[in-house]
Amino acid sequence: MTVEINGVAELKEHIGKHLGYSGWFKVTQDQIDKFAEATGDHQWIHVDPEAAKSGPFGTTIAHGYLVLSLIPRLLPEILSVNQTGIAVNYGANKIRFPAPVPSNSNIRLGATITEVEEFQGGIQLTVEATIETENSSKPSLVAQLLYRYYS
Repeated sequence: MTVEINGVAELKEHIGKHLGYSGWFKVTQDQIDKFAEATGDHQWIHVDPEAAKSGPFGTTIAHGYLVLSLIPRLLPEILSVNQTGIAVNYGANKIRFPAPVPSNSNIRLGATITEVEEFQGGIQLTVEATIETENSSKPSLVAQLLYRYYS
């Protein structure tokens, strides 16, 4: 369920509140292969299922940056910010990949707004994002992401 937030005042009311989770999304070997092609990262743990069977994870795994790149696809299922102007990805304070995402696994995103700051021309939103992999005890990604909304 998407949390609809209208304006800066409502954003500030949500600081520290967990917004919920996206639906489950399957990360396929085809997506991993296409990401490898786009980035030039063809390491065998990502793209060679036969070699990966005897590797440390028993199968191919998604690139950490592929998992990170799925946040813009998943975040709108959790959060919609209205009445704030155009939004841009501003960066990240911290990104960690504590556990792998095996190919053909389901992931979901959880998010918490941790800070809302005003700057000349808009607001900056800090979101604590966590990607979980189904049936894993550790998160696959934990990040502090920054978004800027220009009025």
